[in-house]
Amino acid sequence: MSAYISILRGINVSGHRLIKMNDLKALCQELGFRQIQTYIQSGNIVFQYRKTDPVKISARLKDALMKQFGFEVPVITFLEEELDKIIQANPFVGDPSINPKYLHITFLSDKPEQAVSDQLARTGYGQDRLALVGRSIYLYCPGGYGVSKLTNSFFERRLAVTATTRNWKTALTLLRLVRELKDDRPLANR
Repeated sequence: MSAYISILRGINVSGHRLIKMNDLKALCQELGFRQIQTYIQSGNIVFQYRKTDPVKISARLKDALMKQFGFEVPVITFLEEELDKIIQANPFVGDPSINPKYLHITFLSDKPEQAVSDQLARTGYGQDRLALVGRSIYLYCPGGYGVSKLTNSFFERRLAVTATTRNWKTALTLLRLVRELKDDRPLANR
């Protein structure tokens, strides 16, 4: 079994596209996922499943969500090792001028075309900063992510990929949770 993280975009936002976490877990069980845990209401799932391409997991989960809930939910899935590399690659961590409270990661469904990525990196965004590495965009938004122009829609329009963003604390928590799945002891004994 391998450990995975699936991140859903745009559920339970302002009373729209509602999915209860218990219903999401039940759906994941029907798909054959094991040791399923959700984290907060925004659609973060960690689980175990047989070794397969994470893109296939995203597609299966996306299809199942459409059938069960009647609306499309973009899904991005990573292996535990991939999320670990993403976390380790954050160029803003360790910079004493950066307050981790304002760090975010935008996860992308695919690696964008290089020319488009280069253009994005050359553009100024006021006090906000970004660094695009592979399928991840690291954001530092000292004025708050809620007022930043660097939104999922902004990146999707410019990069022609699906994007979903999590704050740094959530990304670290998801990595911790997925690592714990490797421990075979029952959750209550950890």
